[in-house]
Amino acid sequence: MHILGILPARWASTRFPGKPLHLIAGKPLIQHVWERCLACSKLDALLVATDDPRIRDAVLGFGGQVVMTSPTHPTGTDRIAEAARTLPQATHIINIQGDEPLIDPALIDELAAIMGNDPTLDMATAANPLAADDPAVLDPNVVKVVTALSGRALYFSRSPLPYFRDPVEGLAVLRHKGIYAYTRRFLEQFVTWPPSPLERAESLEQLRALENGATIHVVITTDTSPGVDTPEQARLVEALLTAQLPSPIPRSSSS
Repeated sequence: MHILGILPARWASTRFPGKPLHLIAGKPLIQHVWERCLACSKLDALLVATDDPRIRDAVLGFGGQVVMTSPTHPTGTDRIAEAARTLPQATHIINIQGDEPLIDPALIDELAAIMGNDPTLDMATAANPLAADDPAVLDPNVVKVVTALSGRALYFSRSPLPYFRDPVEGLAVLRHKGIYAYTRRFLEQFVTWPPSPLERAESLEQLRALENGATIHVVITTDTSPGVDTPEQARLVEALLTAQLPSPIPRSSSS
């Protein structure tokens, strides 16, 4: 088993152009994610996949590995698949969002372990519980997921999911976290399928996998670290990161 982590990073963004190189606490956003991934124990290799030379140069500048990909990919998964082909020995690929500078390395390791322990899985992803009265439940920008008792994903939606006609003790709303682990075989199969009806309706790629019969395991995590989609969120993350940084040790003055 050889596990490759890939961080997709695009320059173009409707809400936040140039986001991967936005400085947060003195470092580009993508560098924060890279350094989190270096703390993982189960990744055998790590790459940034980008279509922009500015991002490539920045990644090389901080010592990262980078692959240039086509600028015409219809989805991020297509970019991941192209990048993965540069390392044919990888048996499993983990798509780690390049805008998650606070992601928990333990979550990445857990996804890797689950894929290695269950050869029947095509994919694995993660979700964290929400309180029923959390505003995120009704927010269409927050993707929800419901699972079987085994942890297998049943459906992902931007709508409230499930709809509670009656309260059910112990049944939480699960917010999907955009990290994916794939077998190489399944990833290559996935990108040959056309966008599916439910995928087009909800604008959620993972529904293409479900509609084609894939098995996706959902890891329940306490990692609620925010991603960065807007400059306002970047400021929030910077405040959180700054709070985590050790205070500089003052130099003693020489006498």
